[in-house]
Amino acid sequence: MTETKQQTIKNSDVRFSVAPMMDWTDRHCRSFHRLLTRRARLYTEMLTTGAVIHGDRVRLMSFDPFEQPVAFQLGGSDPAELARAAKIVEDFGYCEVNLNVGCPSDRVQNGAFGACLMLRPALVADCVKAMKDAVALPVTVKCRIGVDDQEPEAALFTMAQHCVDAGVDALVVHARKAWLKGLSPKENRDVPPLDYALVHKLKRAFPQTLISINGGLTRLPEMHEQLETMDGVMIGRAAYHDPGLLLSVDPEFFHEEAPYPDIFAAVDAYAPYIERELGKGEKLSNMTRHMLGLFNGLPGARAFRRRLALEAVGPGAGVEVLEAAVAEVKSAVARMREAAA
Repeated sequence: MTETKQQTIKNSDVRFSVAPMMDWTDRHCRSFHRLLTRRARLYTEMLTTGAVIHGDRVRLMSFDPFEQPVAFQLGGSDPAELARAAKIVEDFGYCEVNLNVGCPSDRVQNGAFGACLMLRPALVADCVKAMKDAVALPVTVKCRIGVDDQEPEAALFTMAQHCVDAGVDALVVHARKAWLKGLSPKENRDVPPLDYALVHKLKRAFPQTLISINGGLTRLPEMHEQLETMDGVMIGRAAYHDPGLLLSVDPEFFHEEAPYPDIFAAVDAYAPYIERELGKGEKLSNMTRHMLGLFNGLPGARAFRRRLALEAVGPGAGVEVLEAAVAEVKSAVARMREAAA
């Protein structure tokens, strides 16, 4: 593959992204998030090389072009298999392929990939080079600052140097260690302390490499503060549990108008997608489960969540269930405004 064919990744591509999250960032979630922000880079759930190479690709990997820019996260540790899987990812039309070097679940430990790869930086470099040789897509790595008893600075800087030497296009660093033994995946998202300063130091050491920071970012001012040093911010649970936050991304980080004037208009815009998917036999709850945190902080939010949780799972549930749930919030907001008048 000639160098001219290689696609590049720009600062604006990494400026704001929504993290790959298992069981969360499926195609329905991404389609809804894309309605809220045109510019954020979205990521798939992680899929292993085995699933990509041998699984039902149409079911596992298909996405709506509306979701773009959307990146694909791969899990694996065999360079040849990662190269083969990356080519399949490229053929499906994704804009980036990302190697998972941060997930601490039992599943990835059993397969010796994910966060386990923090212990094998030379192998990660081989994986990156194999994928770079196989595809024109940007190849990126998402990692931790270390695992278990590793000294974080040595572990992170060694990993980064190996990745850069292999031609990685960008790094995303979750600013916590991962404990492979003793902590659950959920605890690994909260218990190990954050070390933003170390990730900032990494960026200063690798000024020519695009580096995003991930972990614990929930408020817009915090994200702006990170962008004073880092090339990008990646948020995870904050985007999922409070998706309304994403409606601020385009004006806050790209100085562009939000896609919709408010969250109610965005929900209205999602209705045709829901109806189309229902027509294909999809269940309403598989789409509305990504919206449960939508009105956090507004009156009627609890009624909204309760209605969706109880009624969206019913046989034959249609978009009218969502409309009725949203009406609970609209009514509660109207009552609050009347009381304040």
